[in-house]
Amino acid sequence: MARGSGGIRMGNYLADKHFQSSEKYDDYRFVHWSAVDYFCYFSHSYVTIPPSGWINAAHRHGVPVLGTYIVEGDTLLNEVLASPDSVERAVAALTRLCLHFQFEGWLVNVECAVRPTAMNNLYLFVEKLRLATETQVPHGRVFWYDSVIDSGQLNWQNELNERNVQFFRRSHAMLINYSWNDRSLETSAAVMEEEQAAGQRLFMGLDVFGRGQLAKFQSAQTLSRIARRGFSAGIFAPGWCFETLSRFGYNIHNTQGDESVNAAFLARNERWWSRLWPWLGTHAYRKLPFYTDFCVGSGRSSYQCGARSDERGFFNLARQALQPSVPLDGNAEHSFDVAFAGGCALRMLNYERAFRLFLTQFELPLGVLLLGYAHKLEDHAMDIVLRCSVPGKQAQDLYLFCGAYAAPILTPGLCYMPPLATATLAPQLQHVQLAGQLTDNWQVRYYLIRFDGPVQLLDIGVKCRRPAESSASSYLGAIYVQRLQLTDWQAAAATMGKVELPAYQTQLWNAAPAPQAAAAE
Repeated sequence: MARGSGGIRMGNYLADKHFQSSEKYDDYRFVHWSAVDYFCYFSHSYVTIPPSGWINAAHRHGVPVLGTYIVEGDTLLNEVLASPDSVERAVAALTRLCLHFQFEGWLVNVECAVRPTAMNNLYLFVEKLRLATETQVPHGRVFWYDSVIDSGQLNWQNELNERNVQFFRRSHAMLINYSWNDRSLETSAAVMEEEQAAGQRLFMGLDVFGRGQLAKFQSAQTLSRIARRGFSAGIFAPGWCFETLSRFGYNIHNTQGDESVNAAFLARNERWWSRLWPWLGTHAYRKLPFYTDFCVGSGRSSYQCGARSDERGFFNLARQALQPSVPLDGNAEHSFDVAFAGGCALRMLNYERAFRLFLTQFELPLGVLLLGYAHKLEDHAMDIVLRCSVPGKQAQDLYLFCGAYAAPILTPGLCYMPPLATATLAPQLQHVQLAGQLTDNWQVRYYLIRFDGPVQLLDIGVKCRRPAESSASSYLGAIYVQRLQLTDWQAAAATMGKVELPAYQTQLWNAAPAPQAAAAE
């Protein structure tokens, strides 16, 4: 498995520079944050500061963001490398930018020849920038791009070797140009061993447009070669899924957005990422409270409690909610014409089996769990499925199906939970986004559960069922998870439907088979 990955994004989409919003809701959006360790916003400007929307979306998902420092002509670089003092001034300026705009560091890309007499100052620049970012910028990082070599020539090596290893030593990581081969992997591995460096510090380039490697919808073949060596992957231009839609007759430049473009991009993007996923590490969500309305940072309209609150389209990545941990491909899709909050909801496509939405590591030391979710159904049934375990013993798990059950059903490995009578749940325990006046047949369910010991919540999934003759759609609009104090549980004494779950006392923990939901009553 590839334990590290980085997303390199080309700055070709101008709508994302606006702080407030644009109306081009179909523009490129990145949603697969759970597979990414670092996100680099790339352009060919001398200094590229990532737009605030991208910084906000990445940070909400716990992903550090890098800007780009690129020189493609020697005039500016000569000024920086003129003396140790000029190096210090440049480093100080770049560090201040990180601190002011709150991103984590830089990809340094020197795409021009350097005078041999200036090489010592170039090494000094990289080392000083690394030291400044790691000491002054929270989670600061500096990546060096495989470009200039020790002689000062611009000569992409497509591997780590003795000609560029000095840059590797002075940076946190190196991004290798994308025209490598199997021999390049062998050479890089040998140098990494000599350096006694972790393989994750070397990011092998994978250009999605296909320069140098198998790519596009065959990208997984290239990624597998990287992963088997224990290296990280530097994924160049994942926006390929969007940019190339114009080849199939889509107008991706409509400033108001186009629903055919939006739907085609999202489906194509899910299909591409799902092929890569077996070779990517997936980061779990760890912080509570947890809330998402699934908004991808854009919409044809804005919604609140199921009602349109603003008819205008919007593109604003600062509004992006927490996204599923795995590709939705074939299980659900983002719906822009029906939504609970933000700009979209999840429309169910899989009515046959339960599937994962979120990988989590939520600690519930007191064993008190509150779950809420918004759904829109017709003659269907929906359960949110929680996989819980004994802390430190993930093989001992218990699936909770939180659906429309009249009473708890407790069996080893599988338990079925009834919803609360929402009117009896104290307002301070309800999430503010789920507490408004519901419209358009949206409903909210809450579940209050107390285990008889500490619990770890490892997965959040969904199981939806509909009659065979039905073609109507089911929607999931929001999910809320929170751990409560014992005082909250005691204060909820009058709440109808709360469940005491004696998982330890009655030995409900078990290595359960693939779960199937019971029929809702």
